[in-house]
Amino acid sequence: MLSRAAVRATSSTSAVARRGFSSTSRANASPYHYPEGPRSNIPFNPLTKFFAFRYWTFMAVGFGAPFGVAVWQTKKNK
Repeated sequence: MLSRAAVRATSSTSAVARRGFSSTSRANASPYHYPEGPRSNIPFNPLTKFFAFRYWTFMAVGFGAPFGVAVWQTKKNK
């Protein structure tokens, strides 16, 4: 029983080792293949002017909004 498992283990690794994991030129020519590299996978451009100001404003509003809503809810008239 152990010898059968050993035979299966050696035959499966040789099949994987022979397989070539590469993409074809046809797959790379697809319109769904996006460019690769630094800053190509984010939906904004961090190299623009005032990016740091806009980023920190967005983060402050996103973090502060729940607290502002909570304060407003506790202060309003019932």
